[in-house]
Amino acid sequence: MFAAAKIDTTDKHVFYAELASQLEGLLRGESDVIANAANTAALIFHALPDLNWAGFYFLRSEQELVLGPFQGKPACVRIATGKGVCGTSVARRETMLVEDVHAFPGHIACDAASRSELVVPLLDSAGRVLGVIDLDSPLPGRFDPADQAGVEKLAAIWIAHSA
Repeated sequence: MFAAAKIDTTDKHVFYAELASQLEGLLRGESDVIANAANTAALIFHALPDLNWAGFYFLRSEQELVLGPFQGKPACVRIATGKGVCGTSVARRETMLVEDVHAFPGHIACDAASRSELVVPLLDSAGRVLGVIDLDSPLPGRFDPADQAGVEKLAAIWIAHSA
């Protein structure tokens, strides 16, 4: 049975290395996309400080993301490709690190308490976009390049076990 251990967040590089190790252990032996997304969202939500939402949106057509497993308040169910931070991440096929969501053109406010956001696209081995991992925080400027690199590594682990 997997048991998450509390991780010291003082050094983000050490923190994300340990979180990646925990995620590898959590997903080892399981290939179900939904189960792995649910456990990944829960692990991230409970390990990272100052989050109010952590979860997945899956690309169900070229035009639309659909809500997947998450932790936090109820969320927007459908997001058009190219709209909001998540849809923009899909359209650009790149990570979006947004310090102030209120300054992001076309931001979709699923939770008015969110102030910053980190969205990592999930690209399979063929380069197809599967969806995104979306993290929201009530703090402006919560995410930095170390968080981006760390969550991109977590996304790669999820893809390796699920895609």
